[in-house]
Amino acid sequence: MIKEFRLPDLGEGLTESEIVSWHVAEGDIVELNQIIADVETAKAVVELPSPYAGVVARLHEQPGTVVEVGAPIISFDVPSAGGSDGGGAGVGGPAAADSDGAGGDDAVPAKREPNLVGYGAAVEKGGRPSRRPRGGAAGAPPAPAASAPAPAPAPVAVVAPASPETSASTDRPRSTPPVRKLARDLRIELESVTGTGPNGLITREDVLAASDNANGGASDVVGSETKTPAPSGHRETRAPIKGMRKHTAAAMVASAFTAPHVTEFLTIDVTPTMDLVARLKASRAFADVKITPLTLVAKALCIAVDRNPTINTRWDEASAEIVQHHYVNLGIAAATPRGLMVPNLKDADRMSLLELARALTTLTETARAGKTTPADLSGGTISITNVGVFGIDAGTPILNPGEAAILAMGAVRRTPWEYQGEIALRSVMTLSLSFDHRLVDGEQGSRFLADIGTILSDPGMVLTMI
Repeated sequence: MIKEFRLPDLGEGLTESEIVSWHVAEGDIVELNQIIADVETAKAVVELPSPYAGVVARLHEQPGTVVEVGAPIISFDVPSAGGSDGGGAGVGGPAAADSDGAGGDDAVPAKREPNLVGYGAAVEKGGRPSRRPRGGAAGAPPAPAASAPAPAPAPVAVVAPASPETSASTDRPRSTPPVRKLARDLRIELESVTGTGPNGLITREDVLAASDNANGGASDVVGSETKTPAPSGHRETRAPIKGMRKHTAAAMVASAFTAPHVTEFLTIDVTPTMDLVARLKASRAFADVKITPLTLVAKALCIAVDRNPTINTRWDEASAEIVQHHYVNLGIAAATPRGLMVPNLKDADRMSLLELARALTTLTETARAGKTTPADLSGGTISITNVGVFGIDAGTPILNPGEAAILAMGAVRRTPWEYQGEIALRSVMTLSLSFDHRLVDGEQGSRFLADIGTILSDPGMVLTMI
């Protein structure tokens, strides 16, 4: 019986998604909830599990295709509900019942445990899809045709292991979407790369190492962005506007032309903060965590929000209300292989400095690995962007939609500075605060920025603020 699986709504009200890659091919045997594809929404790359156990009959869309929600993307050949396979151990068990209503049969679906978008049962065992032998591999029984009619499907036979040559030619290298993109940008064939990750997963480091070996030197990679050589004879390259870039552009335009932005700047001596960072790194309590100036800026911001709550609000146009948040979901702008993302730390104001340091490390590593979930990208109340890591001193950041303020950290520079009546070399940073003038008056924004500056100039002053 042929079952169509339609692209689901991934829970964020999005109308389309891009097929980044398939983990299966036509003819593969898949298990229930086995990952079959990577799908890119406007917010994140999501792993799509199979709603059926059966054989892949057809892939309706190719990688790189933008598909509307509700459109069929893959078809499965699953045994009918009247099969005698013993109750779900094989591909024809109850687990193969229709979960999205697209198949058109009246079978009663098995109990589902939501794991992505409200469908699918709990995974009982993982692994990659078994592939039918091709070219008459020795020792493999002939596979039944996908559409061959049968009154009652027999249990699926276990395919004998193929020879090493067959496995090598049919298995696709395992990697994540960001790693595949990096490999494409560096013109590295993943088939030639040996994965050092779990179960042979190819990591970013594996690709960079392969590039180094191929080029005899360091890869042309800076941060998370890669340089793609222009095709010979072409003076420009055109790329479709889609996915994360399309969403970011729409959000920034909506924010810039909806919220009246005001930006203020404050240049401060952060030598005491840098000294504190050095002491914390040497502390036994912080020995296993990464402490950076961003950690202390994030903590200072949370304290300043408590003293200036107007900065942590939202303009609700639909209900004509101003929403006051009594929690801080702190967004951290992160440059990733897919572009700018702003995942947020839920209830950051309730975290200790140690908890905040660990959460920031996890957040940035997850974002750069392309594993940020839509939930992590939603619900932010205020954000920080660290342009200082690129050597930039200041900027006028655009508000993340739905937030009233965003703070930009500039580079920390050793600068001649007035200190105790004399000129000395000090560590100096410029803070840039943009806020929505509908919600935040100049006085409130200025006091908020001044509080952050006071804490960073003299961390001991925090004792007078809490």
